[in-house]
Amino acid sequence: MPDDFLEEIKDIKRIKTHINGLDENLGGGIPVGHIVLICGTAGTMKSSIAFNMVYNEALNGKVGLYISLEQSFPSLLTQMVDMNFDMSQINLVTMADISKLNDKIAEIASSNKGSIVMSDLGAIRKQVEELKVSPGGDWLNVIKNIIKKLKAKVGCDLFILDSLSALYALSNFEKPRTQLFHMFEYLRDANLTSFLISEMPLDESKYAEYEVEDYLSDGIIHVQLTKRYRRVTREISIPKMRATKCNLDIFTLEYKNDKFYALYGGKTPLV
Repeated sequence: MPDDFLEEIKDIKRIKTHINGLDENLGGGIPVGHIVLICGTAGTMKSSIAFNMVYNEALNGKVGLYISLEQSFPSLLTQMVDMNFDMSQINLVTMADISKLNDKIAEIASSNKGSIVMSDLGAIRKQVEELKVSPGGDWLNVIKNIIKKLKAKVGCDLFILDSLSALYALSNFEKPRTQLFHMFEYLRDANLTSFLISEMPLDESKYAEYEVEDYLSDGIIHVQLTKRYRRVTREISIPKMRATKCNLDIFTLEYKNDKFYALYGGKTPLV
């Protein structure tokens, strides 16, 4: 094996999860270019974990794209402001009309801050309707076009899709294995670090709808709710992360003092 290839493996660039106590158990973070599922049932803070990553990377000058097919972006932003994310520290670009994407790109290019571009179901639905073709297959194409333009004009470092479950409900996945393979390959070819949020069934019997997403992905972040002594705690673990030696312990997930923490790895927390 060539020595230069081995050196590349040692020098893998990483994106931090910005969860205190987790990055230290994840080789410093998630390898750049990975596609990672964020899986959990309702109420496990999947969207908040994803936004926390893209927000903190924007503080470091990166550009991220957050597409929400579940919540409207006003609703999502209200939730994040309630968690004390200071939006004045970044260039927040909301996109209600995708036809004005070029104007938004100019806004990003003129900013001296890192940026988060946020779009939601309503904006993409409008674009799909304007295409006047089969809506079942065009949701993905609209998303790909946004990524392509951002990447070409201002760069795009991170992509968050919230969520896979909503995408499946809106799209026509007649051959899910084939279509998902091509979707994942597109994201890899775009050299994006991507986070795909996946709603798990209540029995947590599978990570995602078609049971192939976990195989295609490079990593899995699993968040769950655990009942303990008449209270519910959130827990987080990393069952899979390619090119990374990670701690497989289950950590308690807490949000306090405006930060996420992964605590008590492998141990039952004191309550």
